[in-house]
Amino acid sequence: MKFFFLIFGFLFVYSNIFANEVNVYSYRKPHLVAPLFNKFEKDTGIKVNTVFAEKGIVQRLKNEGKNSPADLIFTVDIGRLDDLKNNDLLQAVNSNALNKNIPDFLRDKDSMWFGLTSRARVIVISKKSKHTIKNYEDLADSKFKGKVCIRSAKHPYMVGLFSSLSFHLGEDQLKSYLTDLKSNLVRKPQGNDRAQVKAIYSGLCEVSVINHYYLALMLNDKVQKKWADSVNVIFPNQSTFGTHMNISGVALAKNAPNKKNAIMLMEFLSSPIGQSLYSTANNEYPVNSKIDLSDTIVTWGNFIKDQTALSKIASFRKTVIKIIDDLNINN
Repeated sequence: MKFFFLIFGFLFVYSNIFANEVNVYSYRKPHLVAPLFNKFEKDTGIKVNTVFAEKGIVQRLKNEGKNSPADLIFTVDIGRLDDLKNNDLLQAVNSNALNKNIPDFLRDKDSMWFGLTSRARVIVISKKSKHTIKNYEDLADSKFKGKVCIRSAKHPYMVGLFSSLSFHLGEDQLKSYLTDLKSNLVRKPQGNDRAQVKAIYSGLCEVSVINHYYLALMLNDKVQKKWADSVNVIFPNQSTFGTHMNISGVALAKNAPNKKNAIMLMEFLSSPIGQSLYSTANNEYPVNSKIDLSDTIVTWGNFIKDQTALSKIASFRKTVIKIIDDLNINN
């Protein structure tokens, strides 16, 4: 496998000697990014080569070292971006366009990574529920005992949320919260975000937390629409610190062979046309607040977002994962 990576990298680098290209390692599935790259290619004449990998990009970049063909890394979740930075696999980008188009709290303080779209970690609750819920903290309320379902507590989306709560509430209160949340679970944490909505639809549980765009996708799916129609969407903590926002983001690889082209693509993705294509195609929130929302999520209205710098929240991840393990949340 390592030999394959080396040969693949050599071919990529060799081809770039003669071509006007940019190479992207992407956690995001090809159909989600293809419209963006197609538009960029059409406008600039720069070919975008994409390698899709659901996992293992950090180790792959380490193995390739200075011979890596990667120019940009596309990924989701602040945790993955933070891992790339902490492993010294990125380089800073000094761009007035990126700094102008992307709010401070959605980009790295050292300019190592930049958010491109944001996703709200919302509460979904059965329309049949007799209870009301306003805050993430309410998931630990005894009135929801045996009524809560979640995906793995160590999944990056959950770790991001719990890291946010650790920042806002403090470590001791987070431990108490997670202890009570565990006692409210109807089953062992499992499945993805859509599976939590399906569980509510089937009557297994009453309330959960998911990324908003999954619900938007389900509402436009013939099979899953009935699941989505069974829940109400709550944007939590509107009277306190706001709804937790995570991101999909982009970063410039440390050894990028096509640095100039890569930065051009980054700036395009932060531009009005890039933002509109990206956010609408994926039902996510653009980082540029001036861009129109997709037809589906616009119906949910405006809400207060947590604008804590994601780099601060990411700094709590290691401690939060240890707390999850110590409390044995997943079992």
